[in-house]
Amino acid sequence: MAGYDGVRGVRLRGGRGGRRRGEGTPRGRRWIRALLAVLITAAVVVPLTAAARPDIPAPAPARLAAPTAATLDEAYAANRANAAEASRMAAAHGDHHRAAADRELAAPTHKLLAFDGRGDGRATEVFGDLAHADRVAVLIPGSDTSLDTYGRFRAGAAALHERLTRRTGAGSRTAVVAWLGYTTPGTVSTTVLTPTRADEAAPELRDLVGELRAVTGSGTRISLLCHSYGSVVCGRAAPGLDVDDIALLGSPGTGVDEAAGLHTRARVWAARGADDWVADVPHVSADLFGTTVGFGTDPVSPAFGARVFAAGEGGHSDYFSPGSVSLANLARIVLGETTEVTRA
Repeated sequence: MAGYDGVRGVRLRGGRGGRRRGEGTPRGRRWIRALLAVLITAAVVVPLTAAARPDIPAPAPARLAAPTAATLDEAYAANRANAAEASRMAAAHGDHHRAAADRELAAPTHKLLAFDGRGDGRATEVFGDLAHADRVAVLIPGSDTSLDTYGRFRAGAAALHERLTRRTGAGSRTAVVAWLGYTTPGTVSTTVLTPTRADEAAPELRDLVGELRAVTGSGTRISLLCHSYGSVVCGRAAPGLDVDDIALLGSPGTGVDEAAGLHTRARVWAARGADDWVADVPHVSADLFGTTVGFGTDPVSPAFGARVFAAGEGGHSDYFSPGSVSLANLARIVLGETTEVTRA
């Protein structure tokens, strides 16, 4: 069903078999009014913020053929060289923060499967021996992740790889891929409330999974670990995607009413830390002046039908914290040790 909540131009979408939670209720009407206020504020603040910072010059990405197990080292070297050039250009432009971030990625210890220093920047980094991996985890970040904030995203990927290596021992055949392969929305912006950026990112994520399959072979287990707005990206990319597990972490929703709506053969997992503010976000979806706003059913709710696992007491940014309950469970999911995952 569909209905109107009394705000002109706002159309609430109902779920299967009845109205969506919040439709036509005082809480639903308060949410719509709050949403409109956020949209108006973001529409004013975000353009001013963006205008205050000039574009950062950077070279075009290195032109490379699709990677294979035999050409990974060549790809890593070419992308490091591109990051080094981007660092020099950013420094000459006077942006020393970006120059430092690019210079760090250009270090010999980094395995860059892709790099683009233009704009907010994109990077795909590998931890471990991808060519011989039989377990691969792909981390998909949420809002406010760019080359300028890449360090915190990278730290989570490194923590997961360290956990996997400790669990599997010497000769570990696991790899972690930190995929900053799309322009993420700002936390305070209109785009964070809509699937627009996710729709743009979904084809890129599908291409990445295809590349990983080409490098590692069809027998490799691939898990997508999707944080915050990244879970919207995974929801958009999921149909027919050749992966084994999809874990939704601190998710605002995926854009579908239930896990079956993702149309994937993968096991679908979901978790939320006890101190994660996403719990207070209304999990509804509305058609607002021709644009879909919100992402629907809460993935940790029974109605969604995911395998809900424990994430401990952490907040929105703590899912990959070393020693955390969530990190331990994510490692088990990646390794296929599904019976050992502690449920919430």
